[in-house]
Amino acid sequence: MPSDSLVVAKGLTKRFGDFVAVDNIDFEVRSGEAFGFLGPNGAGKSSTMRIIGATSPASDGFIEVLGLDPEFHGSEIRQRLGVVPQEDNLDPELPVDANLIIYGRYFGLSRSLIKERIEELLAFAQLSDRAKDKVDSLSGGMKRRLTIARSLINQPDLLLLDEPTTGLDPQARHLLWDRLYRLKQDGVTLIITTHYMDEAEQLCDRLVVMDGGKIVAEGSPAALIQKHSPREVVEVRFPVGVQEGVVNRLEDLGSRIEALPDRVLLYTDDGDRAAEEIHKRGLFPETILTRRSTLEDVFLKLTGRTLVD
Repeated sequence: MPSDSLVVAKGLTKRFGDFVAVDNIDFEVRSGEAFGFLGPNGAGKSSTMRIIGATSPASDGFIEVLGLDPEFHGSEIRQRLGVVPQEDNLDPELPVDANLIIYGRYFGLSRSLIKERIEELLAFAQLSDRAKDKVDSLSGGMKRRLTIARSLINQPDLLLLDEPTTGLDPQARHLLWDRLYRLKQDGVTLIITTHYMDEAEQLCDRLVVMDGGKIVAEGSPAALIQKHSPREVVEVRFPVGVQEGVVNRLEDLGSRIEALPDRVLLYTDDGDRAAEEIHKRGLFPETILTRRSTLEDVFLKLTGRTLVD
């Protein structure tokens, strides 16, 4: 394994009977970076994370985590990991600090060391004043921060976060992003699964887009946007019943056009020129919005707009 890589996978495959959840993928996670797995439901993100976390064996292929084979050294790997599951599994009847004490004891840490780390971790999670409160009384954002603090009790070499901000309101999400950014600044290596495009843009140095168990794109968020989408997107909304009759008059205004049920998207390198040309053609949309291309545009182009349950 390269000296700066904490995870290396080649031809990694996971099957459940005849179903292939992870299909012959290659990736590498470097020390100190935030690496993301992006994809719709059922893309294979969580199955890949469980293999990395040494809780589910690979069906085929090669993987090393922290220089070790998860099949034979799972216990050693888990001792050096921090894991933030998709669903909080805190004990709601116990106080905040007791949740951290119990978790620290799982790793064989002394009570004195746990006490020292609890003070640091609660300060990091902005929960110092809630140490003796029962977990059940915390907000969703507080519980999420506590779960992350708990995952750091053993000072892990690698932190796995599965959908870390699902269900949180915007204020709680942004606070959590700040906490994760601080961890990365301190040299903690993060692996994140998410289906929030803005989260991936904010947090990930590099990421892979997965669909149907395969990797369909990889790179930094900026590089993926540059490669797969023009610079700008013009969103045009027409009155009900009008759009169907005018879409063909917009087709030459961008490198790609996408007609959705409620609006038309024009992908172009000059959004202002496209918007101006729409008016010159005697078309009168209800609204025109010009914005920069985002990772969401790339994601939807690569994985489609069909709902996956």
